[in-house]
Amino acid sequence: MDQQQPRFGCFLAPSASDTGLAATARLADQLGLDLIGIQDHPYQRRFHDTWTLLSFLAARTERISLFPDVANLPLRPPAMLAKAAASLDVLSGGRCELGLGAGGFWEAIEAYGGERRAPADALAALREAIEVIRAMWSTEGSARYAGEHYQLAGAKPGPAPAHAMGIWLGVLGPRALRLVGTHADGWVASLGFAPPETLAERHARIDDAAASVGRDPASIRRIYNVWGDFELQEYVDLLCDLIANHRMDTIVLGIDGPDGPSARLHWLAEEVIPRVRSSLG
Repeated sequence: MDQQQPRFGCFLAPSASDTGLAATARLADQLGLDLIGIQDHPYQRRFHDTWTLLSFLAARTERISLFPDVANLPLRPPAMLAKAAASLDVLSGGRCELGLGAGGFWEAIEAYGGERRAPADALAALREAIEVIRAMWSTEGSARYAGEHYQLAGAKPGPAPAHAMGIWLGVLGPRALRLVGTHADGWVASLGFAPPETLAERHARIDDAAASVGRDPASIRRIYNVWGDFELQEYVDLLCDLIANHRMDTIVLGIDGPDGPSARLHWLAEEVIPRVRSSLG
C-alpha cells in the first residue's frame, strides 16, 4: 500500500444476522474506500468466522483491500494463518493485509480450546508467530523453527503472498510497541484505547525500536480505528488532526449509525473524506 497518501477504510462488523455484508462491502469498494477491517472474535456466537467472511467479501469486491482487525492469534496457529492470508492475497490479486493480536478475553479463548497466556507469554508468542509467518511466506524449500510456543519441523512454505503483505500488530503496551518497531510492518490502534494525546509517546517507542535494529520508522504504517457519533466538521477536524499531527496514515471508520451502514458509507465517502483530503491539501 502507498505509504505517502492517507488511506481510508471502514470497519465491518461480522454479524451473522446481517444479510447485507456483501452489499456493504461492494458499496465501500464502489465508493472508493481503500480498506475493510473486520474484528476477529471466533468465540462470539453472533459473529461469522472472520477469515471465511474476508474470503467471501474478497470474491465479491474488485479493488478494495481487506484485513482482520486483528486476528486472534491464540485460536489461529501461525503457520496456518500464514497459509490462509497468503492464499487470500493470491486469490484476491494482492488485496489482503494481516492484522495480528496477542489475544484477549482469555476465558472465551480457553472455552474454544485455546491456551490462556500470561502477558509475557502472549507477547513472546506474538513475536514467534511473526517469525513463523515470515518463514512460511518465504521461497525456501522448507522451514524450521524452534520456539517456546511454536515450532516448524521442515514445513513446506507456500504459496507466497501476491504482494509485500504487511503484518500489522494491534497492541498497546510498551514492550509490544517495541515489537512493532523491530518486527512488524504496521501498528493498529483505536480511538477508544489509544486516544490522540497518548499517540506521541507510543509512536516514539515504535520509532526508537525500529531505529535500534536499523529500520526506517517511516516505513511502518500507523492504522487507527475510529468509532463515534460526530458532526461533520467535528469529524473532519478529528481526522485531519490524526493524520497531520498524530502520524496516522490509515484511518478505519466505523459505519454504525441510525440510518444504516449504506447511508453512513455515502456520508463518509462523499462528505467527510473529501473535506479531509481538501483540508490536508
